[in-house]
Formats: sequence, C-alpha cells, structure tokens
Amino acid sequence: MNTLDLVAHGPVIPVIVINRLEDAVPMARALVAGGVRVLEVTLRTPIALQCMQAIARDVPEAILGAGTVRSRADAQAAKDVGCSFAVSPGYTSAIGHACTEIGLPLLPGTATGSEVMQANADGYFFLKFFPAMQAGGIAMLKALAGPFTDVVFCPTGGISLATAPDFLALPNVKVCGGSWLTPADAVAAKNWARITALAKEASELHA
Repeated sequence: MNTLDLVAHGPVIPVIVINRLEDAVPMARALVAGGVRVLEVTLRTPIALQCMQAIARDVPEAILGAGTVRSRADAQAAKDVGCSFAVSPGYTSAIGHACTEIGLPLLPGTATGSEVMQANADGYFFLKFFPAMQAGGIAMLKALAGPFTDVVFCPTGGISLATAPDFLALPNVKVCGGSWLTPADAVAAKNWARITALAKEASELHA
C-alpha cells in the first residue's frame, strides 16, 4: 500500500487515543459504520498496541494505522500487531528508513520547509502537516505550495468539522486528520451512536 491510497477512502482520518481496551473494537466499528474506514490509533497510552491488535483482529474492514510512531521499535511493534501504515509526529531519516526496511508505509510528520525537504530526499511526498493550526494553518500550507509543487499534505492538529472544508479546499491538501470524531465524553459514555453520526458527517465533507 502507498499511503496516498488512503485518500480514496474519505476526507478525514480520525486521530484516536484509546484509554480502555474494551472501547477499542466498538469505537472502531462505530467509525466504520459511519463511513470512516481509515483509523489512526496513536501510541499515546500503555494499551495502544493491544487496542490495535484487537481492532486488526475484530474489525477487518478498518484500514488501521499507528500514530505517534517515533522509532524503529514503534514501527515494528505496530506492524507486528497488524497495522497497515504508520504516522509520525515529526520526521527523521532514521524513522523513514526503518519503515521502508520493514515494509510499513509511513505518513511522515512535517511542519517546516527543511522537514519537507528531508522527507522528499528519502522518497516521501505525501506528508502530514502537524501541528496544523499551531504551525501556521492554511496560510502556511499555501506558502509551502509555492516551492513544493509536487508535495501533498494531510494537516492534523486543531482542525474541526467547521474548519476542515477550508483545509480540504487547498490544492495541496488531500485529506485531513481530526480528533473530533471520537470525543472523550462520548467514549466515556460508550455513546457509539454519536461517534457513528460524527463519522458520517466527516465522511460527507468536501471542500
């Protein structure tokens, strides 16, 4: 799989933090039911890998990725539990080469021109722009479009249902990441119907 293939499955990739293993499968099923198949589960909790393993096993229609991948060990662990791709918060050649060597497609995080150039040098041209709002938002993406005509982005960080269409309208944005699809209060209440509704809204977004 090429990470750019993910774009074909919808305009939003949810960025998911899971605190309870029991929530992993019903949350994934709720998102898929709403039309969101590409799921980025972040390595931000001690049970993240267990959650990924459960989703890979029990929700095969999901296209599962590991977020917050920062090292070769993270990448290998993600692949071992069944992830189809990885997302990193920043970029180094070490993480890029590690993912290439183990055959795990990577969506590398970038926030500056230098990081974009380093990722390009290693063969990556579909990049995450993170943290999107804090790193300059739409104005920064427009500025990056000038020198980097062959690069496309997935902005992530601080984007909402209301602002996503503005990002998706940019020619160099193919999809955006969002944490709003799995609000903490809905997860705590096991309100999976609400998450399905949020996923449906997100899957229908367009510029």
